[in-house]
Amino acid sequence: MACLLIVDDDNDFAGAVRTVLQSQGHEILIESDPEQVIGRIRQRRPDAVILDVMFPESDTAGFELARSIRRTFGELPVLLLTAVNQQFPLGFSNKDLDSTWLPAAALLEKPVDFQALSAKVAEILAAAHPKETPAEE
Repeated sequence: MACLLIVDDDNDFAGAVRTVLQSQGHEILIESDPEQVIGRIRQRRPDAVILDVMFPESDTAGFELARSIRRTFGELPVLLLTAVNQQFPLGFSNKDLDSTWLPAAALLEKPVDFQALSAKVAEILAAAHPKETPAEE
């Protein structure tokens, strides 16, 4: 299965996500400090990053980090998890994702439904690593 990096300052939440995704056979890495993420990815490049948007240092740290991940690692898939719409009623959604301002594969609202999270992770991984179909003989 895949190696996934969870970036979230809420250790309880990150642990719950780890439990859910490990039960599906994924290897899980957790980082709580957004300042350490780029170095962590350089040490062990995951197949995808599950990234919180809001951190105590900044309500937009996850957005900035998603852009930094794209600049540094190209098409490494990022799944954003956010409660930003609960704190700031902006109607932020997947339609706001793009390759420059917000380069992420998808966005899920917190509180996260773990079944929806599992499905979205599977979808992102499948898109990032499509299975080659054998050539017809």
